[in-house]
Amino acid sequence: MPSVPFNDRPATWVASALVATLAAGCGGSDDTPALPRLAAAQAAALSGTCEALAAKLAGLADTTITAATTVAAGKVSNVDSPEHCRVTGEMFKRTSAVDGRSYAIGFEMRLPKAWNGRYFYQGNGGIDGAVVAAAGALGGGPVTGALAQGFAVMSSDAGHNNATSAGPAFGIDPQARLDYGYQASAKLLPTAKEVIRQAYGKAPDRLYFGGCSNGGRHALVAAARYGDQYDGFLVGSPGFNLPKAAVANIFGAQRYRTVSADPTSITAANLATAWTTAERALVSAAVVAKCDALDGATDGLVQDTAACQSRFNLQTDVATCTGARDGTCLSAAQKAVVADIFAGAKTSAGLPIYASFPFDSGHGTAGVASWEFNAPLDRDSGAVGLIFKVPPLAGNSTADQLATYVLTASVDTMFQEIFATNATYTESSMSFMTPPDATNLGKVKNRGGKILAYHGVSDAIFSVNDTQAWYDGLRTANGGDASNFARFFRVPGMGHCSGGPATDQFDMLSQLVAWVEQGTAPDSVVAKARGTGNAGGVNADLPAAWSATRSRPLCPYPQVARYKGTGDIESADSFSCQ
Repeated sequence: MPSVPFNDRPATWVASALVATLAAGCGGSDDTPALPRLAAAQAAALSGTCEALAAKLAGLADTTITAATTVAAGKVSNVDSPEHCRVTGEMFKRTSAVDGRSYAIGFEMRLPKAWNGRYFYQGNGGIDGAVVAAAGALGGGPVTGALAQGFAVMSSDAGHNNATSAGPAFGIDPQARLDYGYQASAKLLPTAKEVIRQAYGKAPDRLYFGGCSNGGRHALVAAARYGDQYDGFLVGSPGFNLPKAAVANIFGAQRYRTVSADPTSITAANLATAWTTAERALVSAAVVAKCDALDGATDGLVQDTAACQSRFNLQTDVATCTGARDGTCLSAAQKAVVADIFAGAKTSAGLPIYASFPFDSGHGTAGVASWEFNAPLDRDSGAVGLIFKVPPLAGNSTADQLATYVLTASVDTMFQEIFATNATYTESSMSFMTPPDATNLGKVKNRGGKILAYHGVSDAIFSVNDTQAWYDGLRTANGGDASNFARFFRVPGMGHCSGGPATDQFDMLSQLVAWVEQGTAPDSVVAKARGTGNAGGVNADLPAAWSATRSRPLCPYPQVARYKGTGDIESADSFSCQ
């Protein structure tokens, strides 16, 4: 049934839809009007060969198709995927008047021979700059993805090629900044629709947008800017305040440097001496000892994150060294630094730069170390120095120069520069990288669209508290309850997008489709651990004491997974969302 305005629906439709909405949702009220129900997508088969499709696409505006080839059924991004047609190309090729480099929006589409009638735009991570396989694979070590489920999937480089633009140096070009921030996905959508129309003889019935990390940011930005263009948004560990998060990570690096082995060094290895693997594991063990049982089960997972922050005290629950550091204590100076970072980066005047971070069970992992000590020097340095600040540093800045910049420059100034503009860079990074009004998502809600967001509690680069604050704002903007169109799931123990001592393997895409097209809202999502033999890959951070197939329900915030009091401690069936 096609979507029509709510007021035009017959009374019988309204009544049945209202009952369905209340039954499927959590926290609805009897006087809440039902939202539109979008019709289910209808399947179709690929018409003709991939080679014939290439000829049909020859006249696409501002687009060059570089190849269209058949790909046999097999692994794509480590996920079993069906036979499909892979189309590659580029759009809006140009030469920059600012840096003289060549730019284009590179893309690939994967079109299954047996199509489910749906389109999925895959937002990619980091600074983009490469066309990665359009598998639409999400959730820890994935065992399924959009392509595997029959979607037509598009992936892009967001308007720049790292090989030709010297990585983050694309930020010297103002248009490349805007394409990376939000414009590339909008420019690609008409082409994606036309490719699908030529391939299957019809446009996609339902359109989805998803990704994790920067891909999650892409998804939330799309929900705010293009909420009338897509039906469902899968928002994973979103860095939707990415410029702020990058400055905050640099703040952390500068603070760690003060308690490192050599405060004059500019290396990641030296930063890591400020809070060693043993010391980070010590803190997490103290958190677990204090908070593990709050959910009724002693299982190495902290489900009640909010209660834990009140219960755990870094100063009293972790021993203070009275002599040399040996991994069993933190020095007073270390505690001051860690406390400052977890409380949220601030300017010298005390103005918040970014969100606070919760204490959790996953701080001792290698993934956390990478984000805390390596990323400020090899990722945030280029992102802030060349993409986010106005004016940018010189495009030919070396890695050592960028590292020196982030460890010595004023964080106050960096924070000001991510809001700055000038005659060349007319949009600040806080304009082109973030949702223009992140809690005003009426276009999504009122057309029947849905949003699922998830975030690891032990994420060390983008804070789960930032996503939680966004969702709290969304609730407030919707009369205190946004659960009839948007739900947010915290993943205890999980690091950035995956890993950590966590049940980090889950399929939220199927849940999103069921909500959009059948009206079945997810009251919980089963997540599994990735132990020995896992088809999606083994999680090296999994504690030895856990079952290799441990499962837990992920609960829609603010609910918490609590043990029922009986049953297998390794099974999701023994827990309920409360």
